Amino acid sequence: MIPTTDVVSNGTPAGWRTVPFWSLFRREKKTGFPDEELLSVYRDYGVIPKSSRDDNHNKESEDLSGYQLVTEGALVTNKMKAWQGSIAVSRYHGIVSPAYYVYTPQSDECDQFLHYLLRSDPYIGLYGRISKGVRVNQWDLEHEALRNIPVLLPDLATQRQIADFLDRETARIDLLIEKKQRLVALLGERQKVLVEELLGGVDASHVHRLKFAIRRIEQGWSPQCEDVKVEGERWGVLKLGAITTGVYLEEQHKALPEVIEPIPSLRVRVGDVLVARASGSPKLVGKAAFVETSNLNLMLSDKHFRLVPNLRKVLPEYLAVVINSGKSRNQIEDRLSSAEGMARNIGQSVIYGLRCPFPPIAAQQKILNAVRSSRAITDALVFNSVASIDRLKEYRSALITAAVTGQIDVTTYAKSGTPDRRLDAIQEEMSA
Repeated sequence: MIPTTDVVSNGTPAGWRTVPFWSLFRREKKTGFPDEELLSVYRDYGVIPKSSRDDNHNKESEDLSGYQLVTEGALVTNKMKAWQGSIAVSRYHGIVSPAYYVYTPQSDECDQFLHYLLRSDPYIGLYGRISKGVRVNQWDLEHEALRNIPVLLPDLATQRQIADFLDRETARIDLLIEKKQRLVALLGERQKVLVEELLGGVDASHVHRLKFAIRRIEQGWSPQCEDVKVEGERWGVLKLGAITTGVYLEEQHKALPEVIEPIPSLRVRVGDVLVARASGSPKLVGKAAFVETSNLNLMLSDKHFRLVPNLRKVLPEYLAVVINSGKSRNQIEDRLSSAEGMARNIGQSVIYGLRCPFPPIAAQQKILNAVRSSRAITDALVFNSVASIDRLKEYRSALITAAVTGQIDVTTYAKSGTPDRRLDAIQEEMSA
């Protein structure tokens, strides 16, 4: 078994015990339940129905008979993302991907305590250290490694006290986070409404196809791998033109610190208007960005267009605002919805064909000034809200770790009023 000090530096707390993971859970793989609800494991939310969120773009198989059955109380982990926290006790009955590990409980320990413990920061750090892999951010936590980790356990009554305490306190924190997230969303919607009102005020005689305002569209290179031999050895390197990538020696799994510089003609420049041609996130397809930051060592990929505007007819930043407007978005969504198969990309003809308002340059500048002024206020409010959300999440993680590793006595900690003071302090700090 892995030493307990690999999880907590002070070892097992007084009055607690340590047992191996394999004594608490047994891996099971039950398939043949294609009609059960499809579940997914999230770092922030644990095991939840996949249909409850719209940000998971992994496409399930057409045949779900090979998916694994999950019962309430089972532990589920995404072995490729356990080091990010994708491990949780399920409160649902359903099925998960064959790539996951499903563990059935083999003890009478409090499963909600184990849920918090195995998702706490010390354990997530341990998963990262014992996972294997040669590609950054793609490390596997194999079953044999997981089954030998030490699990810290107080007596059953204390486990339940800790679980109840964390249920109450994390619910309070999550409610505050949710309120701030709603505020961020509301601020974003308010900014969108302003843009629509400004663009809606442009006379219809100035509405043209986007081809009217641009000279050409450029597309980046695809960074697929090509095999190259160096001194008799087989190397896999990204195509010349890809950026910030090491050269990888396949036989020895060795990464060398070499960087391939971007091709000058495809380098991203200040003032560029970029449009996402394709993306893993459907909501990003067709989105535009105006590049304001200098010193970017970036190159256009095959998933992006660069629009070269006719400066006599359109301001580059205004062009990005117009493409991201609601009316343009509706036109793009119409084309995406009519695409055959699973294609989530757009061609140059879609961009050229967008009908957009292009008033005289002076009017465009006036609209831009109003958008910038409103955005400055919105960005400041969003920045403070996001910073507050991050602080609340940090406090939540720290509180869980302190409770499940015996650093605090939850019965006295709650009565002391410390949780209230900590939350008040975070609120005051972010409001200052």
